[in-house]
Amino acid sequence: MSAPHSSERSTIALIADYYDAFNRRDVDAMLALLADEVVHEPSQGQPRRGKAAFAQFLAHMNRCYREHVHEPVVLATPDGSHASAEFRLTGAYIESDEGLPAASGQAYALRVGAFFDVDQGLIARVSNHYNLADWIAQVERG
Repeated sequence: MSAPHSSERSTIALIADYYDAFNRRDVDAMLALLADEVVHEPSQGQPRRGKAAFAQFLAHMNRCYREHVHEPVVLATPDGSHASAEFRLTGAYIESDEGLPAASGQAYALRVGAFFDVDQGLIARVSNHYNLADWIAQVERG
């Protein structure tokens, strides 16, 4: 196995910083790591474009959920333009989200995969994927 290229290392550090900011609930730090025209592709729903739309999404998520990323494993292409991460996500469902079961602080844990495009040292696309049916089953069990 060869040593990672500097672009690969930089991208891995960028994604690690993104999840560190996520765990601190530091929206400003997260937004600072994104390209102005970032594309966010959620597991369900339509893609969002731009930092303002992503900031609105984060505000909504922070209102309805308290989540923490555990042990992210980040891989990047040698040129640093693409990355992926897999991690365990734990959380509490604290405010009911439209179209989902009622919230009462239910705990949940999911395996999540995420994919990134990186351009000029910033995250240009983030695409998250998880099992929504599993999440619903967990919160319905309480």
